[in-house]
Amino acid sequence: MTTINSKIPEGQLAEKWSNYKAHQKLVNPANKRRLDIIVVGTGLAGASAAASLGEMGFKVLNFCIQDSPRRAHSIAAQGGINAAKNYQNDGDSVYRLFYDTIKGGDYRARESNVHRLAEVSNSIIDQCVAQGVPFAREYGGLLDNRSFGGAQVSRTFYARGQTGQQLLLGAYSALSRAVNKKQVKLYTRYEMVDLVIIDERARGIIARNLVTGKLERFAAHAVVICTGGYGNTFFLSTNAMASNGSAALQCYRKGAYFANPCMAQIHPTCIPVHGEFQSKLTLMSESLRNDGRIWVPKKLEDAKAIREGKLNPTDIKEGDRDYYLERRYPAFGNLVPRDVASRAAKERCDAGFGVGNTGLAVYLDFADAINRLGKKVVEEKYGNLFQMYEKIVDDNPYETPMMIYPAIHYTMGGIWVDYELMTSIPGLFAAGEANFSDHGANRLGASALMQGLADGYFVLPYTIQNYLSDQIGVPRFSTDSPEFEAAEKAVSDKLTRLMNIKGKHSVDSIHKKLGHIMWDYVGMARDAEGLKTAIGKIEELKKDFWTNLRIPGNKDDQNVELEKALRLADFIEMGELMARDALNRNESCGGHFRVEYQTPEGEALRDDEHYSYVSCWEYQGENKAPVMYKEPLDYEFVKRQTRNYKS
Repeated sequence: MTTINSKIPEGQLAEKWSNYKAHQKLVNPANKRRLDIIVVGTGLAGASAAASLGEMGFKVLNFCIQDSPRRAHSIAAQGGINAAKNYQNDGDSVYRLFYDTIKGGDYRARESNVHRLAEVSNSIIDQCVAQGVPFAREYGGLLDNRSFGGAQVSRTFYARGQTGQQLLLGAYSALSRAVNKKQVKLYTRYEMVDLVIIDERARGIIARNLVTGKLERFAAHAVVICTGGYGNTFFLSTNAMASNGSAALQCYRKGAYFANPCMAQIHPTCIPVHGEFQSKLTLMSESLRNDGRIWVPKKLEDAKAIREGKLNPTDIKEGDRDYYLERRYPAFGNLVPRDVASRAAKERCDAGFGVGNTGLAVYLDFADAINRLGKKVVEEKYGNLFQMYEKIVDDNPYETPMMIYPAIHYTMGGIWVDYELMTSIPGLFAAGEANFSDHGANRLGASALMQGLADGYFVLPYTIQNYLSDQIGVPRFSTDSPEFEAAEKAVSDKLTRLMNIKGKHSVDSIHKKLGHIMWDYVGMARDAEGLKTAIGKIEELKKDFWTNLRIPGNKDDQNVELEKALRLADFIEMGELMARDALNRNESCGGHFRVEYQTPEGEALRDDEHYSYVSCWEYQGENKAPVMYKEPLDYEFVKRQTRNYKS
């Protein structure tokens, strides 16, 4: 039986990270110059890691899939970033942030990793303020905070509805400085297409130049994957079109464990699907739930009349509105965690109370906030989000309630990493959304930015030294080695195989079919029969992909359809892995909701006796079922309880 070693330090929870840093191995400044590190990705995790490692003295090669790091998907984060500063003096602390994160993840995250995240959260805010990030401030000049789901304190720092953009510009400025000082070499419009392993260690990558189509080889002493999540497996999601799980899948195929793949987050406040020709969905920030109230009509006939265009939401009297989150969860109301709010919206729509022309929407209403605070205050806090909604929907949310519905957003699963953020392949690290480590079965809002910057600025700079300390005597690698030759040939052969299919179906048409399978059977609600159906349908779709795909152009030039085809091959494999993992986990927890396992009130029903573990999947080869290992989640410092957001 394979044993999973998570390398959790000994000692009390609050002392583990301090003790680790006090006893880790270091690399002296002169030796750092002899060591190369590849960082794949330039979002918050990638940019902060590359900048930090470059400033420390390592030679860093940083790969960006876009034309600029400023276009990384981190820019799309709207609502804020959590930290335990307790500026509001409302009882917050490092421990409370830790506990809220553990509880929000339905007790399926590692205690040690989550506590470390809470510990370094305050330093992130200091770092970003020093970089000039324009966080919102109160009248007296102190940084302002807003509330987010899953917490009863205000700990979320924000810059209107543009927090991700402003944080990314801060990280980009640090990265640009390192590039200018020649500490980091930046490669834009490159996509990692394979991992190179030499003597069982990660020693480089094969990347495709997306402008020329050429395959290129890059060697290093360590590789860091910071490429985000795999939400676009569902085709329609809130992720940018370039966001994909391909780099993580290449690592999985080379032996890195993939952890908790079924843990995908459904965000409750997304603009509903409005047509067959959409390529992505747009998120409305969770911060809107601070002042917006979510409701549907109490009467079925009113809901039906709204769907038929006979009534407007403003025609529904206050007494005829069901503020269902406030009714079901009085202690947290509209600020329950995302998985809880999403399932509640689905339940109301399934019961026939949904609005919009499809019936798959609920209202997010700001009338009460405008009456209480005034339109000017609401505009100052949320104005750019209201503008975005109006441009997309062509409706004024100051006068008519927004319509929202849940959509795929963030993936808690990812490459398995130990406490040092190293994968099961020595020398291969993963940070940010690309790894699984900090959120368990559900991520609380405003925690993604926190994890990405924590990993890049404050964790990897310590832990990667512990690995590299005995690599000083290893000379730089030649990319002419047999391992690089074999990896490049394998990628080239795959590209040729894709181009030679010459079928009739476009990449997007097949991807849409995959998205329907995933949403229908592996979405908000899952059951055993549906998951088995999904696996069968995905296997059929895989055959269709490899026999009927059509890619125009050729493989040695810029070819966007070929890029998409490579990623779709990985999404298909990812979809099957998600379904297998969901079928294996006979419980409901966080974003993983098996309808067979729920309380009489419709809440998630965990099984801590049998499923308190991280599922670690190991690749066995093409068309072979993967093998799952278990990392037990032994809680020493927190007592597991059924999540309660009602009192």
